[in-house]
Amino acid sequence: MSEVLFSSWKGKVVDNRDKKADEQEPVDNISIPAGFFQESEFKAFMGWDGFLINDPDVSIIELCEAFLTKVQEESCGQCIPCRVGTRVMLEMIRDIANGKGEKGDIETLKSLGETIRRASKCTIGQTSPTPVIEALTHFREEFEKAIEEKKKLPANGTRYVSKVTAPCMNACPSHLNVPRYVELIKDGRFLDSLEVIRENTCLPGVLGRVCVRPCESNCRRANVDEAISIKYLKRFVADFEREKHQAPRLPEIAEKKDKKVCIVGAGPSGVSCAYYLAEKGYQVTVMERFGEPGGMSAMGIPDYRLPRPVLGREVEIVQAMGVEIRYNTMVGRDITMKQIRDEFDAIFIAVGAQGSSNMRVKGEDAGYKGFIPGVKYLLDINQGRDPYPEGTKVVVVGGGNVAIDCVRCSSRIGKKDVNLIYRRTRKEMPADEVEIRDAEEEKVNFHFLCNPTNIIEKDGKVVGVELIRMELGEPDESGRRRPVPIEGSEFVLDTDIIVPAIGQAIDLSFIDEDTQLEVTRKNTIVVDPETKMTSVEGIFSAGDCVTGPGALVAAAGGGRTVALRIDQYLSGQPVRRTEEELMEDFFTGIGVYDAKENIGILDGRERKHLAMLEPDVRKFTFAEVESGFPVNEAIEEADRCLRCYRIGLVAL
Repeated sequence: MSEVLFSSWKGKVVDNRDKKADEQEPVDNISIPAGFFQESEFKAFMGWDGFLINDPDVSIIELCEAFLTKVQEESCGQCIPCRVGTRVMLEMIRDIANGKGEKGDIETLKSLGETIRRASKCTIGQTSPTPVIEALTHFREEFEKAIEEKKKLPANGTRYVSKVTAPCMNACPSHLNVPRYVELIKDGRFLDSLEVIRENTCLPGVLGRVCVRPCESNCRRANVDEAISIKYLKRFVADFEREKHQAPRLPEIAEKKDKKVCIVGAGPSGVSCAYYLAEKGYQVTVMERFGEPGGMSAMGIPDYRLPRPVLGREVEIVQAMGVEIRYNTMVGRDITMKQIRDEFDAIFIAVGAQGSSNMRVKGEDAGYKGFIPGVKYLLDINQGRDPYPEGTKVVVVGGGNVAIDCVRCSSRIGKKDVNLIYRRTRKEMPADEVEIRDAEEEKVNFHFLCNPTNIIEKDGKVVGVELIRMELGEPDESGRRRPVPIEGSEFVLDTDIIVPAIGQAIDLSFIDEDTQLEVTRKNTIVVDPETKMTSVEGIFSAGDCVTGPGALVAAAGGGRTVALRIDQYLSGQPVRRTEEELMEDFFTGIGVYDAKENIGILDGRERKHLAMLEPDVRKFTFAEVESGFPVNEAIEEADRCLRCYRIGLVAL
């Protein structure tokens, strides 16, 4: 790849066109990785904040024409400046390229572009003229020459790849078209909105409740007041379909193929993979160890956050696509990996993190009554395995979402004194901020900067836990300050039950010796980051068993990605990222969201929040604690969206 010849991005210009190699200025605010497109050399990029050129043979006029053509394809037509203005700009650029340009076109184009930027309703119109104006400013001679010579530009064999993104879309692991589905809600087209969502995830009701909302953390509306309630709008349309007893609009299924795929695990990753493989016509069978679907989303997430019927309905839709799920089937016990490999053409391992990490505390392996790992604690509660551990005092150790679920469930099964121990401060807790706040409202006792050192027992039963106070030292590999014990600060907290929830572990014991998958020291499966294939050909993996315990939305996105890779593999195509995925990766590297962007003053409409049971009521019930949006509030919330689309185009 050649050096960057010219870059104009976010107002910073780097011009290396007439400089020797040792004189060239580096470009530090936009970069293109080497080998970005596997079989094509990167020549140029044009997007919402400017453009970059690597190849001296790139025609800036043709680049502008290709970019504006894409803009016209994506302009929604709801405002004249963008719909008509960008078309006029395109026609003028096209005339210049065809030798029909007129004197004065350059100034007209720049003036028109400025008007479109000021007067357009959304960011397609507000950003798209920017790179063209920059091109007209910094490559004026090339435009003037084309206008004067009145010659059609020669074809140079350049291929263009374009994609639309938005800050919220780019942050989403499944890259949902958030502005589109939100806009459809604003227009009252709720089932159409759900159809758009299902193009990228088959779990809208689930993610509409338990997603950790990376999209909302990248919402430009937050630069003004609060982010759009993207998560709960997703829940709204999923609930609307279910509550109105609407038949789901299933995607068109491709012609049935003779290839068979086995998926190990019916959690979010496995179910998502099954849905998109079934859409492509594959015969899909899922092996699930439990008697119901959902994996850790069903066994680890309490019903007050994710009601079982919501999850069940979404899996029923996957089954309606032709997917077979074999429940109560444990790989390694009821069927071996060898048998699966003999029967199926491809395998996807999608098991969740269903084990618990050790605290490395004296007494935790002694089998004391009242000591129960967090994952098992939640599993027993979710499956109704009463009686629960005896006693009224609970100590949960940890700061993640599992720990928060454990403390919030404890009061719901009758425990009176509920405590959470965390070795750092509240600021460093990795749990969802909303869940932490809800736990605080439910009167959970938080003990920060403490860590257990010894389990105290009497007659084989837990009666207390010894803790030591901590202080924060230098940052560790996670970027958080490392907790350091304070010598001589030990104290005892009385308790009947200790629930360690410091981390989850992956159980890969079902993989037999013949399969010989490569695993890491943390007992996660090694996959090729490009192909998602394991060390054994035809076996793919994603989700918690690859990344370690993570967010449900990431696992679901990983399952959809593996469906694409398995389709490539079984259809004889190169197994690799698609051009659309490469563009998303590129956008991530550039940075689509700018938290410091000054958007200006908007209408001042505040974010709508879901109605919620009072803490003193909800802490004693497993019924869903939040009600969804009423129709009018969903429409009003959707109308707060700024429709922050951006268009990017790469020349190859």
